[in-house]
This record gives sequence, structure tokens and C-alpha cells, in this order.
Amino acid sequence: MQEKYFNVRKSTLRTTILTIVFCSSTLFALAQEEEEVKEKGFQKEKLFAGGNFGMTFGSYTMISISPQIGYQFTNFVAAGVGLNLQYVQIKEKYTNGNLYWKSTQGVTGLNVFGRLYPLRQFMIQVQPEMNYIFGNETYYDTNPEQEYKLDAEIVPSLLLGGGLVIPSGRGALITSVFYDVLQDARSPYGKGAIVSFTFNVGL
Repeated sequence: MQEKYFNVRKSTLRTTILTIVFCSSTLFALAQEEEEVKEKGFQKEKLFAGGNFGMTFGSYTMISISPQIGYQFTNFVAAGVGLNLQYVQIKEKYTNGNLYWKSTQGVTGLNVFGRLYPLRQFMIQVQPEMNYIFGNETYYDTNPEQEYKLDAEIVPSLLLGGGLVIPSGRGALITSVFYDVLQDARSPYGKGAIVSFTFNVGL
């Protein structure tokens, strides 16, 4: 059983690496073929910063900070890197309101992203990630309460999606929807769609 588990993880990791290589090659090729680029070399004004910030409180508490920095290679192609920082706490209670289980989870990770803009107001994004996940579970229906440390591990994710781009001065508001196609059991994104609101600012 253990050997089968590691084989699955190795296969998932290989898929993630191949996807990163494929996406990087595609973005590089598109950037090279773009005919509208008049100046060559690094241009500071094409750098941009952005990311996501989210908070939810209650039985499901989540605080997420995901800063990113990127480079607009052409009018149609952009790419960059980012950090993932998340804190998630889930509480479950009896019908009388007494707490019987709590899970606390932390996430730190890295991501790379590539964007294609088929239209100025629309973008498609590919975002491979590697996240280090750690945490613990506490059971309150025992005396004394029992706390278990979860095995920390590195979990791959591959977010695919797209969204609307609303330009604003030197920045842009992006509303997008993503889905983690790898669906690792410990992925911080779960099995549903991920709605994201991002504001990019030119540097």
C-alpha cells in the first residue's frame, strides 16, 4: 500500500514538472513570435505586482495572502512567480453547540503562472504550484482532549482557468475562476471552483 502511494505521488509530481516545462516553452515561443514588440531587452515598465487577499471567519476560518510579481512580455503574453500563504481552521460542533473537533492547517508555497490574453478584456491562466502543508487535529469529546499532529508534506497543484480583465490606469482588476486539475487529496483548494479577485499594478 505504501509503495503504491509513493508511485502515485511520483506520477503526480512528474505531471506537474512536465506541465511547467510545457507551459514555459509555449509562453517563450509566443513571446518570441509576437510581432508588436518594438524594443528588445528588459523593460522595467513591463513589470507588474498583484495577488490575492482573502478572509473568512466562523466555523470555517481562512486567511489567505498570495502576492505575485510578473512581466508583460507582449500584449498577449505575461508570466511571473508568487507565494502562497494560508491559514485554515475548521470547527465541527454537536447540535447543542459544544465543540467536538477542530482542524488547523497552514500552507506555504511557491507558484509560477503564465497568462495569455486572446482579447484585452479576457485572459487564460496556467498556474502550477508546490505547497508545503502542515497542521493538527484536536478531538474534544475525550477526557482529556486529544491532539494529533498531521504529517507535513509537499502537495502539488495545477490551477487552470481564466477571467475578465478590467483595465484601470497602469493597473487592472481581474475576476477569474480556477480549478485544481491534479486534485491531490490534501490540496488546499478542494474539489470545487476557485473564484479569484486580483488587482495588478504596474511597477
